Amino acid sequence: MAPPQQRSGRLGIGIIGAGRVGPVLGAALAGAGHAIVGVAAVSEASRDRAEVMLPGAPILEIPQLIERSELVLLAVPSDQLESLVAGLAAAGAWQPGQLVIHTAAQFGIGVLAPALSAGAIPLALHPAMSFTGSSIDIARLAGAYFAVTAPAPVLPIGQALVVEMGGEPIVVAEQDRTAYADAIETATTFSSSIVNQATGILSGIGIGSPGRFLAPLVRSSVENALQRAVGPEDALGLPLGS
Repeated sequence: MAPPQQRSGRLGIGIIGAGRVGPVLGAALAGAGHAIVGVAAVSEASRDRAEVMLPGAPILEIPQLIERSELVLLAVPSDQLESLVAGLAAAGAWQPGQLVIHTAAQFGIGVLAPALSAGAIPLALHPAMSFTGSSIDIARLAGAYFAVTAPAPVLPIGQALVVEMGGEPIVVAEQDRTAYADAIETATTFSSSIVNQATGILSGIGIGSPGRFLAPLVRSSVENALQRAVGPEDALGLPLGS
């Protein structure tokens, strides 16, 4: 397999994991001109999602998928990532020069060390957004920020892939991934719990469609808070995400 500087612009991409994230990122990369060589999906729900988001992409066993792919996207639950990478290394699945990307917030490239030892190129890309697993997410990727962690020589590859998906790459150091993941978890959990609590209270006093009732309030409150949080260099009077 050719080293990164000798690659053509088009990559053959294999996706391991067809939850909410993998098929969406795969569809975004396919939209940028890359080829989806296959998806490894176990459950019926994940197979259905893969068919909807990546129509025509074959469902393959993991060893076969890795063998055919120039870029392997690992979009699996974070508690399964380490054992998956190590197990595939023990089976001799990883190939020299192959890009291996994971999407877990809390890990940098250290978790990909077994693949690196086999000659693969490790990248950690985490999109900082909440996924539905549907085509709605593809539009939401436009302007979304991605945490990128990679060895310095291949950092531009990770940044370029993010840009191709419509996102904005932000470099996060290996040692900062735990803190980064804590921030993501805090924002996600807090947002969900507050909305759930508030809608429950409104339902209790007889207000119908409490989610619709609260939507303008929550959106404006969050946007105002985020606007206050932006640095002076971002305070250009532009809408958030522009």
